[in-house]
Amino acid sequence: MVTTAALARTAALVGDPARAGMLAVLMDGRALTAAELARAAGVTPQTASGHLAQLAEAGLLAVARQGRHRYHRLASPAVARMLEGVMAVAAGPAPQAISRSPGSRIPGPRDAALREARTCYDHLAGRLAVAMADALVARGAVELGADGGALTPAGEVFLRGLGVDLAAAASGRRVFCRPCLDWSERRPHIAGALGAALLATCLDRGWLRRSEGSRAVAVTPGGRLALRQAFGYGQACACDEGAA
Repeated sequence: MVTTAALARTAALVGDPARAGMLAVLMDGRALTAAELARAAGVTPQTASGHLAQLAEAGLLAVARQGRHRYHRLASPAVARMLEGVMAVAAGPAPQAISRSPGSRIPGPRDAALREARTCYDHLAGRLAVAMADALVARGAVELGADGGALTPAGEVFLRGLGVDLAAAASGRRVFCRPCLDWSERRPHIAGALGAALLATCLDRGWLRRSEGSRAVAVTPGGRLALRQAFGYGQACACDEGAA
């Protein structure tokens, strides 16, 4: 059982602005060097090295050496889930008196492209991801509960038809399918191995394109057509490639 002291240590590590900035940058699943993370957090490389050592020692980051460089990434999907949960709470609705005032902040990321479609560690998040989850549930392909999910036989046929590698997704030890509360939409998208496989398929088939230096992903022209046909997702959005 986690002690209150361990909980407090983890909260203190995440609570530092520089460390929080580094962790947030790694939410797209990339592995970055200390220099890259220092720039993202707005601190010196020396300061960043100290922060990264603390995060690695606490098990929040994993470090891999390649040549002269050391690359840092989130240690596990569990760390990404924790961060996404903290983001959801931190970006929660403003108090009632404030939420009624003109110009009050909209919960979630301010960037329209991030709200529309972004990576959440190794799976898709945002309005597109929620729409895909809704469509899969509506057609009886996926069943989502409060804490878990399951792919139905009809869902297996449907997703294999889209080119999703379900055998590879099911071969690992991680949870296969689970809901993940979307911190901008406040409704669940699909995470776990199935969520990762869906994102990989969208990227491999050219339906989505990563945005350099951002968690946002852009829907390509071919992707708009494919996603409309498969999931009924047809409205134009700020994340569309080539959108004004």
